[in-house]
Amino acid sequence: MAEDKGREEVEVTEEEDDEEPEIITLEFEDDTKVDCEVMGIFDYDGKDYIALIPDDGTDDVYIYGYQEYDDGSFELEDIEDDELFAKVAAEFESIMAEEDEDGEEDAKDE
Repeated sequence: MAEDKGREEVEVTEEEDDEEPEIITLEFEDDTKVDCEVMGIFDYDGKDYIALIPDDGTDDVYIYGYQEYDDGSFELEDIEDDELFAKVAAEFESIMAEEDEDGEEDAKDE
C-alpha cells in the first residue's frame, strides 16, 4: 500500500556497484530514521514522483513528489492533497501492474 509520511531530511547513500539498489535515508518529524530503497521515479500529469520501499519489514511503499535540480541534488515533497495522492498512487499501481504483465510475457518467451 502506498503511503505519504512527513519527513524532514533526506540522505542518499550512493552505491559503487551498479547492481546495488540506491538507498535514501528518511528522517521523520519524530526523529525516527528509515532506510528506503528507490523503487523508481515516474511521471504523473507532468510532475515527477518517487516510490520508495522502506527497510522496516513491511510491504509499504512511500510516494513523494520528486524535484531534481541541475546540480544533481533533489528534494522530496510531501503530497498533502488527498485526492492528488490517490491519483498518483493509482498511477503507480498501474505502472506496477504493467511491469508485472511485461515480466510474465518475458518469462513465457524464454
